[in-house]
Amino acid sequence: MSIKSVFLRHDDKHNPMNKNLKRLFFTCLLFTVACLTLNAQNTNVPMWDRFEKSFTLKTEKNPFTDIDFTATFIHEGDGVKMTVDGFYDGDDTFKIRFMPTLKGKWNYITRSSERELNYQEGSLICTDPAPSQKGMVQAGKDQNFIYPDGSLYHPVGTTSYAWIHSDNERQEQTYKTLDETGFNKLRFCVFPNNSVYEWPTIYPFKLLKKSHSEELKKDVYLWDFSRFDVKFFQHLDKVVERLRDMKIEADLILFTPYDAGLWGFDRMSMENNMRYLKYVVARLASYSNIWWSMANEWDLVRAKTHDQWIEMSKYVAEKDPYHHLLSIHGGTAVYIDYNQPFYTHASIQDQGPLYNFEGAATVRNIIHKPILFDEVCYEGDHASRWAQLSGEQMLERIWMGLIGGTYVTHGECFVDDMHNDKNYTGYAFLATGGKFRGTCPARIKFTRKILDSLPYSIRLADQSWDDKTACAGPDHYFIYFSSEKPKKWTFNLPTKCSRWPRLTEGRRFKVDIIDTWNMTTTTVKDAFVTKLADNRYRFIDKDGKSIKLPGKPYILLHIYSK
Repeated sequence: MSIKSVFLRHDDKHNPMNKNLKRLFFTCLLFTVACLTLNAQNTNVPMWDRFEKSFTLKTEKNPFTDIDFTATFIHEGDGVKMTVDGFYDGDDTFKIRFMPTLKGKWNYITRSSERELNYQEGSLICTDPAPSQKGMVQAGKDQNFIYPDGSLYHPVGTTSYAWIHSDNERQEQTYKTLDETGFNKLRFCVFPNNSVYEWPTIYPFKLLKKSHSEELKKDVYLWDFSRFDVKFFQHLDKVVERLRDMKIEADLILFTPYDAGLWGFDRMSMENNMRYLKYVVARLASYSNIWWSMANEWDLVRAKTHDQWIEMSKYVAEKDPYHHLLSIHGGTAVYIDYNQPFYTHASIQDQGPLYNFEGAATVRNIIHKPILFDEVCYEGDHASRWAQLSGEQMLERIWMGLIGGTYVTHGECFVDDMHNDKNYTGYAFLATGGKFRGTCPARIKFTRKILDSLPYSIRLADQSWDDKTACAGPDHYFIYFSSEKPKKWTFNLPTKCSRWPRLTEGRRFKVDIIDTWNMTTTTVKDAFVTKLADNRYRFIDKDGKSIKLPGKPYILLHIYSK
């Protein structure tokens, strides 16, 4: 008897068989509804979160190179279309990942050279983002960084190149350290670093053979560059996701020179480079917090040319349907053309522009994009000159960059006493994470609190005429005294306020004296009222008021309208 006939005869109360069939029918119906409901719940994906779909295929082919697999997602309302690459994740499993960027229904269909993966259809419902999820950081039109809703993101980051290759205990300590100090961006590498004595246990590629060469005095590795080690990339997935949950941007460095032929990852062929980039983007682009850094010190990777870096940069930009932030980092004072359209911001190694405020601001005027000085030397005690800053000097460079309208990344490299080697970086936070030993990180939360309280990003108010006074909108001015130790400041502001309306007479201001090193804020009791000075370019207080300063270095004045 069919289900339909059972349903039509359900009113026959005198048929005991029908009663049983009725009971069975409605049990089946409830089960079906429950399954459909559960399935519907599984397709609800918050905006900026990740949708993942797995497909099973057993094949004798190389699943990384011989099988094409993509999925096209189309928004049912707006018609927005995005195509993503699928990838092989081991155990006969292929995956599609997608990050919905618009609320509503998305339909998808797969395309593949394999019948089992071809024309697979489905849909998902993109719902409101999670309360803690602000979305993907983007380059703002004001040479700043913003979230999709227009709110500001101020990168206050640090660097740990090979921490994901360290042991589990050190990795856990790194997460804890980042959480305690309040950094909101972390630069780190996919590939390991040869300055670390403890070699990784897993690598990005399948290892075919490892042997020791007496002639070369080193281990020799033979890789199958056409096959990835999915366990390594599954670990990398978890790292990026955990950082996202901690509200930390993952600035992922895709290539480095810190191999020097030990493993050979720095001298792969362009074919292998492109395959690697395609796989990384397919796996990680669906994470809202990922940034692409094409290289650290690209000019020191001798096996690649400038034009190859440009080609690879374009390739990543084209493969990423969400257009995550993308840049490339050079050696000291080595600049690439960051104004090319595929670079979203500048990632610079150069402390020179931070010796004065005008230097950072001048770079900002040449590169018309957000500026990150991602390496300005390190706080540390290394034998090399690039890691001998004090904590005070490190924080000073951060604020020099901020006042100049740019951002500066922190770094720390204290050598390990165990090895009695002033050149060994292996246990430094820079190399393998763990705990900070320096004094600058303790000031990061305080710095972020100041930045996050502002309506606009900071930039010089009257560049080339006033190298100390910056503004963050018409109601917020900052004067940073750097290493100077003034004991008095007479109220004096420039008429010009960057891109905002000029200052006028009769404006009422309050002043906070901020000790950026000791993390204190003292509000001056008096209020100040602006009066145009004789030279027309400056405003003073109408009564000529001054304030007493503590005579310490690293003092910041916040002058704000009341």
